[in-house]
Amino acid sequence: MSVWRSNINMNGLLHPTEDYPDRLDGRVGTMPDVPDETSVWGTVVCLSLLCFVLVASEFMPVSLLTPIAHDLSITEGQAGQAIAVSGLFAVLTSLFGNALLAKFDRKKAVNLYTAIMIASGLAVTFSPNEAIFMAGRALIGISIGGFWSLSTAIVVRIVLKQDIPRAIAMLQGGNALALVIAAPLGSFLGGLIGWRGAFFCVVPIGLVGLVWQVIALPRLPANHHISLPTIFGLLRKKIFAIGMLATMLAFMGEFALSTYLRPFLEQVTRLNVDMLSLFLFGLGVAGVVGTLTTSFILQKSLALALVGLPTALGVITLSLIAWGNLLVPAGVLILLWGFFYNANTGRMEYLDGTRYSG
Repeated sequence: MSVWRSNINMNGLLHPTEDYPDRLDGRVGTMPDVPDETSVWGTVVCLSLLCFVLVASEFMPVSLLTPIAHDLSITEGQAGQAIAVSGLFAVLTSLFGNALLAKFDRKKAVNLYTAIMIASGLAVTFSPNEAIFMAGRALIGISIGGFWSLSTAIVVRIVLKQDIPRAIAMLQGGNALALVIAAPLGSFLGGLIGWRGAFFCVVPIGLVGLVWQVIALPRLPANHHISLPTIFGLLRKKIFAIGMLATMLAFMGEFALSTYLRPFLEQVTRLNVDMLSLFLFGLGVAGVVGTLTTSFILQKSLALALVGLPTALGVITLSLIAWGNLLVPAGVLILLWGFFYNANTGRMEYLDGTRYSG
């Protein structure tokens, strides 16, 4: 089987490459731009770390809505739009960003998105009002959309054929870990150093990652043109359009609850800060279990994963509306939410990873 690489195309197809011809037979390259194995895995670790930071930054407002709203003199509903803003700009960047940067070396492009992440952390940390705060959230959305559309493809291009599954697993492990601990970590840091301090943590980690990428990442010239008509042409395919719509609705439902989980637990379940942190920690632990069982569920039944997991989240949401004011039922439902939430998110990552790893 040939070695394949993905050079950022929205139709999900992989194209053969001659970028590193001496890697096609699985040997370590000797070309000037081909890194040795130690550098390659260092780069994979770096990308995984930045994936963790990006996803954690995206979802950290979930556990910090109350202090953010109080400090900026806005409602919790307005503060919750921070998630929507970052998501909107992530979608726009994933669709148009790589078309606009089609001629850029992939190394320069991913470094640009990392620099934008650092700028986002600074903007959010020092935001004096809602407008600057939302601008910072827009920047993190741009970084997420661009970085995610490049990172997997970069990993596939630089590792050996037999190492692709392991490299993708490491990359997505950063995302999975962030999904699990973002909420409890945000709550913990918010209580310790304030919500601004929690967001500022992104800045030094981003700087380390940027320097690491500049040193370790090889030159990766773009040699596959992406056109906007090609991207939107996919929507003419019925199965693609239905899949996109179903995925959009599933994640809209997830975020409709998860974004306002802290205000719900504070105002409906009436938890204090200590109990709130405990609940969010339980949410994270249940998420670990959900992430670990994703591949098992998919191997048993793809239909169960695609239909059953979002359905379970819908049932849990309705149950929270009915019994969320009761401490024990709310605790059980939060644990179930954490399990099914991460399992549902993990199914998309698992399917994406198997697409690349064959």
